[in-house]
Amino acid sequence: MKTTLLAGLVLLNVILQTVANVALKWSALSGKLRGLLTWQVVANVSGFMGVVVLTYVMRFLPLSQALAYSWGLGFMATEVIGARLILHETITMLQWTGVLMITGGVVLVSLGRAA
Repeated sequence: MKTTLLAGLVLLNVILQTVANVALKWSALSGKLRGLLTWQVVANVSGFMGVVVLTYVMRFLPLSQALAYSWGLGFMATEVIGARLILHETITMLQWTGVLMITGGVVLVSLGRAA
């Protein structure tokens, strides 16, 4: 499989995870049952689609690499894009340090793929 297509699928998985996590937060903040259920549906559909994409990625990458990309990049995107940029949550320096460490871990896993 072409590297560009595989990278696109990993990116799609990360986007779907981020949408799912933000939708869960919006569901939790919803003051009415209708809002809660609406955001639950968005979260669950997005999460399911993310799992389907990840399953396809696993056809071409070892499990350890597919999960490192999915979970590592998914966490980073949720923390930076979802929590900070969309929900305007405060991220402490210690949390930013953790995000950078996770980024470093994903880089190390990707370098291991070339070896």
